[in-house]
Amino acid sequence: MKKIYLLITFCILSLAIQAQDVQYSQFYANPLYLNPAMTGGSEMTRIGVVYRNQWPGLDQSFTSYSASIDHYIFGANSGVGLIFNQSQQSMANLQVSEIGASYAYRARLGFRSFLRVGGQVSYMERDAYFGSMVFGSQIDDNTGAIGDFSGENLGADSRHQFMDYSFGALFHTENIWLGASAHHVTQPNISFLDGEISELPLKISAHGGVKFDLSGGSSTEFFNQRKGTKELTVAFNYKDQGPFTQLDLGTQVNFQPLVLGVWYRGIPVSEKSQPNHESIIALVGISLGGGLDIGYSHDFTLSSLGNANTGGAHELSLRYSFLAGSAKGRGRTSSMPCFKY
Repeated sequence: MKKIYLLITFCILSLAIQAQDVQYSQFYANPLYLNPAMTGGSEMTRIGVVYRNQWPGLDQSFTSYSASIDHYIFGANSGVGLIFNQSQQSMANLQVSEIGASYAYRARLGFRSFLRVGGQVSYMERDAYFGSMVFGSQIDDNTGAIGDFSGENLGADSRHQFMDYSFGALFHTENIWLGASAHHVTQPNISFLDGEISELPLKISAHGGVKFDLSGGSSTEFFNQRKGTKELTVAFNYKDQGPFTQLDLGTQVNFQPLVLGVWYRGIPVSEKSQPNHESIIALVGISLGGGLDIGYSHDFTLSSLGNANTGGAHELSLRYSFLAGSAKGRGRTSSMPCFKY
């Protein structure tokens, strides 16, 4: 019985997660997903992949990954990019896929201050198999036996496609940044049932931070023997989507080639409900030289689900940056001070 109710709870939570966007812990390793205005933000050509396995301790899995490529065009002060996202929930075989194209323009406001604005157009598809799902109406309260018919008006297999649009802006200097993005601005209908309306809620995100130089100079980078800085960065990311709100607060220390970070995810103070302490996130990243960065993070669950039951969440990022095309920007570093992971 306990196992049955745990699976039902997981199913409900997973469907709730699908009503909101996937939350990546290393969201700065996935900049196009966070804010279209970050397209071309490295001012190089950048290829990245992020993989997330959430709650591996449960019998059912929830996995997601995101792959992107973006390129900065120096002559046009613009960035262009492509992103592919996919998430899978095993209980209902629910899969959400997205492929999108993004564009961002960088405007200089002062000697060392910039404003980036961008947008993204995506094609999305939701695919689910409901034949193996268990609903409460199927369970006998006395014996725990599961009946055949749930009474739900769902076919065994469903698929739904739609277009989606997102916009964002980002102000930054060499040491601070502040941005905002809006995803699903048209709130498309994502219902699997004909004639029914279930809108994908608008997601608003606000993010920013500040970078501090710890060295006052430079230090030798071990792996590639180049000069690098020692930095401490403090940042936040606030998200609001439908009934869900979430706040990430974190810091990262960059001693090249090593990056160490810690994040808190939750709502410590809320007027609407009780405080929601979701997780503590530990992160380690390393730059292997030649533009290759690898990051790993683990979410330690703080909520009532418990870390021992869920297994937290594992996340791995891989990113490669290089200068392609015109040599106009050769030797130049990006003016954006954002987190690396």
